[in-house]
Amino acid sequence: MIPEIDVRSLSAKKQYEGTLAFDFEPEDGSLEIPFVSFSSPVHAELRYEILEDGTVEVRGTVTFSLKGACSRCLEDAEQTFTGEVDALFEEGEGDGETYGYHRVIKLSELMHDSLLFALPSRLLCKACIDQEE
Repeated sequence: MIPEIDVRSLSAKKQYEGTLAFDFEPEDGSLEIPFVSFSSPVHAELRYEILEDGTVEVRGTVTFSLKGACSRCLEDAEQTFTGEVDALFEEGEGDGETYGYHRVIKLSELMHDSLLFALPSRLLCKACIDQEE
């Protein structure tokens, strides 16, 4: 389950920064590499900071493993990937470059977007990776 950041409650407690670590299952259809699937849940490690103007910076990483047929030779393959998370949340509606929130930040859209940016276009086995280097 993807947690939420209760900005209003944290601000009232004067807790303006913190960390989150959690696992979540990716949405169906987020992986478009043939014969490949996620081999474990996605792991997220995030840091957040509530700024004086009410905006919230969220940064961190998403890490996941894929397994399936190598996109080049069809041998069994498994790789772990890490993607960066870097977002700004503004109170109200987002403007396309930022995410919006109303008292509570729902991280699900950010996690979905971060995962999509981190996904590779193909999965390679160790032998095919070595050939590329």
